[in-house]
Amino acid sequence: MANGFHEVRFPLRLSLSTSGGPVRRTDIVNLSNGRESRNSRWRDARRSYDAGSGLRSFTDLYEVLEFFEARSGELYGFRFRDPVDWTTGRPDVPVTAFDQLIGTGDGTTASFQLAKTYGDAAASTVRTIRKPAADSVIVAVDGVEQGPSAFACDAATGLVSFAAGHIPAAGAAITAGFEFDVPVRFATGRIDVNLSAFNTGRIPTIPLTEIVP
Repeated sequence: MANGFHEVRFPLRLSLSTSGGPVRRTDIVNLSNGRESRNSRWRDARRSYDAGSGLRSFTDLYEVLEFFEARSGELYGFRFRDPVDWTTGRPDVPVTAFDQLIGTGDGTTASFQLAKTYGDAAASTVRTIRKPAADSVIVAVDGVEQGPSAFACDAATGLVSFAAGHIPAAGAAITAGFEFDVPVRFATGRIDVNLSAFNTGRIPTIPLTEIVP
């Protein structure tokens, strides 16, 4: 049975020194002819982080303890801002309504899931985005940016829904730009605090793992 998700973000200032990123699982079999047979165990990458390195002050330590207790440890998921990958484009480029293709209209479909595509000339992969930052989503249809009355985006699911009279026509490309968080949970049932001096200390490791809420 799936457990709940809290629509709160891990304190942003504590995530800036985080280590981690995407993880993939691949089964590799060495064949007798010297070649390899490789098979991806997971369809999508699953991100893993360690937020322990970002802690310094006594206030930081308490804030993490409080956040951990409010989530009941590993029980409830929450939002986490990846310090590198948190927008629809490169982190040094402003978000635009033309960043990512999220669908093609058919004249009747009114809802489209936010997504981000990673790729190059050889291959690409599409990542479903379920936790956009509230009020950051901008959308265009066939190259024309849409006004706020034309659509709404559910920040808890990443689903974009067009209002009546604004449903994309058949063949129309729907693009979007946005900021987003990663849905994660604590990957440990304990938090160990090391106090190195008065009002300073550290939590050596705070493992987080991506989930599907």
